[in-house]
Amino acid sequence: MTPVEQAAALLSEGGLVAFPTETVYGLGADATDDAAVARIYAAKARPRFNPLILHVADAEAARFWPGPLTLVLPRRDNAKISSLALAGLDTVALRVPGHTLAQSILRAVARPIAAPSANRSGLISPTTADHVAADLGDAVDLIVDGGACPVGVESTIVDLTVEPARLLRPGGVTAADIETAIRGIVVDDGSDAEPKAPGRLARHYAPSTRLRLDAEAVVGNEALLAFGPDPLTGAVATANLSSTGDLNEAAANLFAMLHDLDASGAAAIATMPIPDTGLGAAINDRLRRAAAS
Repeated sequence: MTPVEQAAALLSEGGLVAFPTETVYGLGADATDDAAVARIYAAKARPRFNPLILHVADAEAARFWPGPLTLVLPRRDNAKISSLALAGLDTVALRVPGHTLAQSILRAVARPIAAPSANRSGLISPTTADHVAADLGDAVDLIVDGGACPVGVESTIVDLTVEPARLLRPGGVTAADIETAIRGIVVDDGSDAEPKAPGRLARHYAPSTRLRLDAEAVVGNEALLAFGPDPLTGAVATANLSSTGDLNEAAANLFAMLHDLDASGAAAIATMPIPDTGLGAAINDRLRRAAAS
């Protein structure tokens, strides 16, 4: 049995399967199975009010699909989706991932799969199979190893249930790209006590080590998350998101480098400033939430 066949069989039987997408690794379960969805929340220790993104193999032609874009849409009255996956909302967050393995698994199982990031709630998102294994271990029935995720930050989320449309989370599709397709979209970068979409909690994506933003110098026993050709000196450990200042490279490296620096033993992680343009908006969103107290 191939890994795709094994994944589809387990998902059909109510199992939990971690699989790669172009953004991060997802922790998948059958979105129509209440018990399977409950296992996601238990494995992640995720608040029940935080809804899940549903992944499907294809949809009617939509710009940016397949790809790192999630649309919040009205839930159909006859939709056979677990209310737990929707956190009791009358909306559904939906996307078509642009990753060959994810597509193959979704086609093989032939049903919507709820798949938040495959890590404990609030911690650093996983971009490799090793990250998933280290964080969730035996809570997952199968981890499908597809290598490192190429985009490296979660999907952009756009709410189409309101007028004008709202950009709820910056991600792998930039705000500028979204604005070419949806005129007048409102960027909402706030936090929700009971969110309409994932990734909206004030503290999220966080290492266990304290994070200090926009550092101009390394202080004491700090590690450094650098960006650009002139990293700060004096850190006990340094990881450079992109020595050339490439935001695409920086996004792909973000979570893996945070994992590495979190394991360095440093008292804190200092982060150099990141331009807030293009994918930089998604990177800064993740870093701000990771640094929140």
